Amino acid sequence: MHHQTCRVTSTWTPDSWRTAPAKHQPTWPDQAELGRALKELGDRPPLVFAGEARALTDQLATVAAGEAFLLQAGDCAESFDSSADSIRDRLRVVLQMAIVLTYSGGMPLVKVGRIAGQFAKPRSSPTETQGDVELPSFLGPAVNDIGFTSDERRPDPGRLLTAYNRAASTLNLLRAFTQGGYADLSQVSSWNREFVASSPAGERYSRMADEIDRALRFMSACGITSATTPALHEVDFYTSHEALLLEYEEALTRQDSLTGDWYDCSAHMLWIGERTRQLDGAHVEFLRGVRNPLGCKVGPTAAADEVLGLCEALNPERTPGRLSLITRMGAEQVAETLPPLLAAVRASGHPVVWVCDPMHGNTYTSEGGRKTRHFEAVLDEISGFFGAHRQEGTWPGGIHVELTGDAVTECVGGSDDLDHGDLEHAYETMCDPRLNGRQSVDLAFRVAELLQQRG
Repeated sequence: MHHQTCRVTSTWTPDSWRTAPAKHQPTWPDQAELGRALKELGDRPPLVFAGEARALTDQLATVAAGEAFLLQAGDCAESFDSSADSIRDRLRVVLQMAIVLTYSGGMPLVKVGRIAGQFAKPRSSPTETQGDVELPSFLGPAVNDIGFTSDERRPDPGRLLTAYNRAASTLNLLRAFTQGGYADLSQVSSWNREFVASSPAGERYSRMADEIDRALRFMSACGITSATTPALHEVDFYTSHEALLLEYEEALTRQDSLTGDWYDCSAHMLWIGERTRQLDGAHVEFLRGVRNPLGCKVGPTAAADEVLGLCEALNPERTPGRLSLITRMGAEQVAETLPPLLAAVRASGHPVVWVCDPMHGNTYTSEGGRKTRHFEAVLDEISGFFGAHRQEGTWPGGIHVELTGDAVTECVGGSDDLDHGDLEHAYETMCDPRLNGRQSVDLAFRVAELLQQRG
């Protein structure tokens, strides 16, 4: 722990992470090619602006205070081939979930996408073997290709530039959709009505959908409409991804001309994964120095003093909204492993946003050999998360979910009751199984019930 204290007091620079051990970094075969790609990234415009990142920190501060709820959602690993329709459909699902959660919670909802930058993934092994061929693992489209040939699996620095270009075009679309009327509240409500009408669980959800419609009609009768109130017509939507590829993140780090602070301008919010959150590691060293809001994944093996060490390293000034702890315990362990962490952080006075990632601790392999997750296990972990917070008197700040708007069959269960046999129909993920559009809206209605029961 002493080593960590030394590091935190030392001067931070965008490249100071290079003095610390960096896990899960690609081995780039051509360093000169990498240098050229990073130089070009360094010369490109920022993807997001410091003021937007500050605005998100302020919104997350209201979550930390128990006065708002966070929905962080999007793809497991984005593809470079995402069409405009696919991006729009992902946004649509998040907006559908948001209206249900806003209404049921009776408080503002902060909306953050796993989008416009989620192009890299840590893998449990650096290599993959098929038959008698061993090749580097697929590390996400920002590094190499999912195809299993030595050319496709060769880390290619040119892909970092493609990642920037894809992030820029995705952001452009998102800004247009969220400010241009696609997110209009009455439209989103009508999508949910369609979902309720076609869902086997429709009866369970119809009362809430009716209530939302009545609330919108009442507001309209009072003269509060999309035409008079921009908030009903536009929506704040922020981007986030795992800050895994440190060279890429460093290349997109800029000094804010207003404050002199450093921001990682690849996304509004960055998070550190469960596999790269070592206190003396390069990821903690890099992210402690940028002023973006940060997330850190916390799994079932995390000890209380380790979590407090992360709070101290990443948010020594105790700025509300700066740090979100994203817990991924597994449905069977959450009731046991989460409360001691909640109690320790509460006692320390660190203002954190607690977020539940109910996906990563509940992955298993089906008989047919497909990685999958069961909808009920996802829901059980969220329910256990709410229960632990109720027990400790802390605020269950939000959920962090892997989903797509596409009609995929990757997770089993939900009101459409997908089973293992259905997985073969449309299993399209590049890495982990995602909830499809219908399962995601289904989940929002179920979480809405938990929000209404709190207290």
